[in-house]
Amino acid sequence: MPYSATKPAFLPALRQLVSCAQAFERYSAGHVRTLGLTESQFDVIATLGNTKGMTCRELGERTLITKGTLTGVLDRMEARGLITRRVDENDARRAQIALTAEGEALFADVFPAHLKHLERAFSRLSERELNGLRAGLSDLRDAFEKELAR
Repeated sequence: MPYSATKPAFLPALRQLVSCAQAFERYSAGHVRTLGLTESQFDVIATLGNTKGMTCRELGERTLITKGTLTGVLDRMEARGLITRRVDENDARRAQIALTAEGEALFADVFPAHLKHLERAFSRLSERELNGLRAGLSDLRDAFEKELAR
């Protein structure tokens, strides 16, 4: 099918979505670095915080970190004493990843601080605007999920 010069109706929304994601990344990542963490380390700490731990697979599914990158991140965090890896009693191929006491203490410091940082930007929107944004993004995610399921 030849390329059409007609601009698809979704293109401006896509451009705004990508631009928003990039701006969020700059705003969030800059603050995370001031906390002495990489974005990936913060993602792991935020995901494991207030849990008893999870498998590496679960952690990979719940974070934004690729499998290849996750192993190195976990190695460095373990070396810093922030996480532990325990072999699963039922399946020696699986490891249970959990925060150490030091990791939990770091979570208790950095997670609320980062939420407060994010709140400064999000507070510029009304509750109505936030609800509309959430609903729109949910609808868009659902559309992608439905297409993936086809």
